[in-house]
Amino acid sequence: FIFLLGTPAEEEHVGSSALLQRAKRSWVWNQFFVLEEYTGLEPLYIGKLHSDMDKGDGSIKYILTGEGAGTTFTIDDSTGDIHAIQRLDREVKAQYILRAQARNRLTDRPLEPESEFIVKIQDINDNEPRFLDGPYQATVPEMSKIGTSVIQLTATDADDPTYGNSARVVYSILEGQPYFSVDAKTGVVRVSLADMDRETRENYTVVIQAKDMGGQLGGLAGTTTVNITLSDINDNPPMFDQRLYQMSIPESAPVGSVVGRIWAKDRDIGVNAEMKYSIIDGDGRDTFDISTDPTNLFGIITVKKPLNFEIKPSYTLKVEGANTHLDPAFRHRGPFKDVTIVHVSIEDVDEPPLFDSPAYYVELPEDAEIGTMVKTVSARDPDAANNTVRYSIDRSSDPDKYFYIEITSGSLMTVRSLDREEVGWHNITILAMEMNNPTQIASVSVAVRVLDVNDNPPSLMHYLEAYVCENAKAGQLIQTVTAVDPDEPLGGQHFYYSLAPEAVNNPNFTLKDNQDNTAWILTRRGGWSQQDQTVFYLPIFISDSEQPVQSSTSTLTIRVCSCDQEGNVMSCNAEAYSLPASLSRGALIAILACIFVLLVMILLMLSLRTHRKKPYLCDEEENVHENIVRYDDEGGGEEDTEAFDIAAMWNPREAHHHPGKMRQDMLPEIESLSRYVPQACVMGGGSGDSNVHGYVLAKLLEADMDPCAPPYDSLQTYAYEGEGSVAESLSSLQSGTSNTDHEYDYLNDWGPRFKKLAEMYGVLETNSPPLW
Repeated sequence: FIFLLGTPAEEEHVGSSALLQRAKRSWVWNQFFVLEEYTGLEPLYIGKLHSDMDKGDGSIKYILTGEGAGTTFTIDDSTGDIHAIQRLDREVKAQYILRAQARNRLTDRPLEPESEFIVKIQDINDNEPRFLDGPYQATVPEMSKIGTSVIQLTATDADDPTYGNSARVVYSILEGQPYFSVDAKTGVVRVSLADMDRETRENYTVVIQAKDMGGQLGGLAGTTTVNITLSDINDNPPMFDQRLYQMSIPESAPVGSVVGRIWAKDRDIGVNAEMKYSIIDGDGRDTFDISTDPTNLFGIITVKKPLNFEIKPSYTLKVEGANTHLDPAFRHRGPFKDVTIVHVSIEDVDEPPLFDSPAYYVELPEDAEIGTMVKTVSARDPDAANNTVRYSIDRSSDPDKYFYIEITSGSLMTVRSLDREEVGWHNITILAMEMNNPTQIASVSVAVRVLDVNDNPPSLMHYLEAYVCENAKAGQLIQTVTAVDPDEPLGGQHFYYSLAPEAVNNPNFTLKDNQDNTAWILTRRGGWSQQDQTVFYLPIFISDSEQPVQSSTSTLTIRVCSCDQEGNVMSCNAEAYSLPASLSRGALIAILACIFVLLVMILLMLSLRTHRKKPYLCDEEENVHENIVRYDDEGGGEEDTEAFDIAAMWNPREAHHHPGKMRQDMLPEIESLSRYVPQACVMGGGSGDSNVHGYVLAKLLEADMDPCAPPYDSLQTYAYEGEGSVAESLSSLQSGTSNTDHEYDYLNDWGPRFKKLAEMYGVLETNSPPLW
């Protein structure tokens, strides 16, 4: 192959020269060079491939393979001309490696070995410099000297740095003078103005340009922005905004309360503005304190000691505020501190009474008499008014009311007897109240310790009963006794034991005091027998050693028991009773049969009594219980005009002319009792009341004399028993709830009105035979 560059004539000339120089090789290879960014309409001619076997008759076919073959580059298979059919960019791909081969067009047999060549893309200045990390942020301390480095910028150019000046960059500043400058070659931004003050101006914007071709005319340029911030240094002293602060606080404010806040302002920021405050002088140095708040900017004045308006109504403080972080380079601008005056006024508050002691402690013997003065407490009004104080006891602290306090003097006295064994300590709360302002109340605790007095006799503990075996011998220990005493003497308890005087000479038992607060009960004889005596009572005298001496007598019960050889109790009864022998099966069956027969008889009697013959009625279809249910409804009183015609009671004659008038809400099944009554029966008097009374009596007489008239109509109309009636309820509605029979014999004592009921449910006093 012969690679020809330039025009085809020059390519042939070069190719022939190459053949003359390398006669022993059929192929000569080289590199192709082509400029990037071709913008023509025709494909860009790159070069030509030629084989010495090519006679020009078209029998040889040229084949191109490798990077971009067929897509970026094409070859004329007859002439070997190579063209670029796409736009080439060196910044995308700087070179392509291709392979070429000549083949016989008819047989497709390779005529020459495959040869490799390179197409290199030559650079043109088609890329401007770029700041890849822009825009930039930079910081430089305020008051920096001229030439202080701020930041270094670097612009990159995609063009080939080895070919011409396309990638040689020069830096310049477009915006930001006279404060900053940039080095043309290195891109370092520097301070160009001295004493720049952050408190005057804090932020600056600088525009930097990078231009290729060494900055010459026609070069491409790129720009970026640098935002420069002046950082703070401590170059300004603090200063209070007031030379005198006025503050006030109530005298009742507790220790630690905040009085107020002060601030020494500093134009600096951050740590350079942090302050430390201190009280350097004034009459309130010991009463107040000052600290810095969490931001380290403000001073907080607090109460250090309790305040009292009556003692000192105002204080003056001299406060200093100073920076905590100083810059040695700027100490000459100091001092970095300032001083101010704080005047604190104490406000008067109506305070509760104040006791002369925070607490009281008293010891009192338990035998103190009622009315003994325990303690005198004292409280006063701390205010200038000095109001009168009254005393009382908080009853929740003395619920059993053992003590009393005199309301004006504060003298605490006993009003009940004390008992240390019951309550050993009394914690009394005394209240003091201003007479003119009852809301102001103070309290104090009075602890009363009740001292012990020997006022309780000792007594036996636990063992009040013992036993002695029948086989016990003389001098044998049967019981060890111990005494207890609720008193607690300082030297400890010491008890003395002895037999009571009446038992000193008893022939059965004796007592031995062990001098260790215990005693032994011993036998004086042997030969014990339950048949002779089963129980002995031994009185024991016990006394203590304190003054006044207390003593008591306790009785020990000693039982005689039968024991085994080892002394274990077997029985303490005088006689042993044997249980009866078990009953035989026949006897048990006989007993059960008798019980069964007895139960059957009881049930039969109850049944006969319950189901005895019912009383006679004129109409067998009438059911008294049913009628009672039907008529046992509560009437409407005087408003119920349908149930009964009251006009008939005022004028009995009219009752005869209206026999068909009945209740509209119910049709009675029997003939009404409101029948005609002769005038003679109701002529008792001329008044209306007499007519009514005579009419009622006549109707009652008719009902009493009529043996076929059931009692329910009269029960509804006239016989409502009401509350508290001696007869109680005559209704049988609730009779089903009881299984017991009722006795109605008392109906005979109620007169003729209840004769019918007595005949139906009771027993007549006459000897007349029953109706049924």
